[in-house]
Amino acid sequence: MHLDVPAVMGILNITPDSFSDGGQFTNPNIALRQADEMVAAGAAIIDIGGESTRPGAAAVGEQEELDRVIPVIESLQDITDVPVSIDTSKPVVMRAAVAAGAAMINDVNALQGEGAMQAAVELAVPVCLMHMQGQPRTMQESPHYDDVVADVAAFLEARISACVAAGLDESLIVIDPGFGFGKTHAHNVELLANLRQLQVRGRPLLVGVSRKSTLGALTGRHVKGRMPASIAAAVVACMQGAQIIRAHDVEATVDALKVVSAVTNFGNGSSMTIPG
Repeated sequence: MHLDVPAVMGILNITPDSFSDGGQFTNPNIALRQADEMVAAGAAIIDIGGESTRPGAAAVGEQEELDRVIPVIESLQDITDVPVSIDTSKPVVMRAAVAAGAAMINDVNALQGEGAMQAAVELAVPVCLMHMQGQPRTMQESPHYDDVVADVAAFLEARISACVAAGLDESLIVIDPGFGFGKTHAHNVELLANLRQLQVRGRPLLVGVSRKSTLGALTGRHVKGRMPASIAAAVVACMQGAQIIRAHDVEATVDALKVVSAVTNFGNGSSMTIPG
């Protein structure tokens, strides 16, 4: 996967309780159909998760998470070459998912869990390190920062350094400021407005704002009505340097980012043909 143009990571939650699409894709056949549709719509990565990380979500045991995600990852290898990312913080799930064909680890806990760093180093696949203040069950109770942009940047810098020191190739690291993970709505807006300051050590920046509550607060829309706001946030993020956008609405996001790429690359020696 090349990141010279923004890439869309399609979200596939194999969970009963995710905030936006919980329960929709717990049937493996329906999950595979959704993945196939996202690939056809232009997704560059499919991000599969078996445990919700929304505020207040219940924890899921290792075996249950494995039972949810591994059959889908294995089946996807037969229908697409688009890389699969495993959204997990559990080393056992990381190892099993990569063995089943996953090509990336997306860890909301930034490899801070017991055994997670060792697993990532041994697996040697790309890893996304996300910032989160607190834990998913309680992270939104009272988020506080002295300077949210500086604090998040410092955390990401420290985690990159820790990973490299442990033996993970820095070229495999992607970073995510963690919109909605231990942040108020004001924090999220401030991070989005200052995204370029979070491009730590030149690592690719992943942004996941799709359908999140801050967009609901800004627009007054219920979660199912937040696609236009999600697209607007994705465009802002890419104009600010984001290279991967994690999204539920893949087709609309891909189209929007094609426009962003045309505008940002204009005058850089690129050419395009517009029909009509």
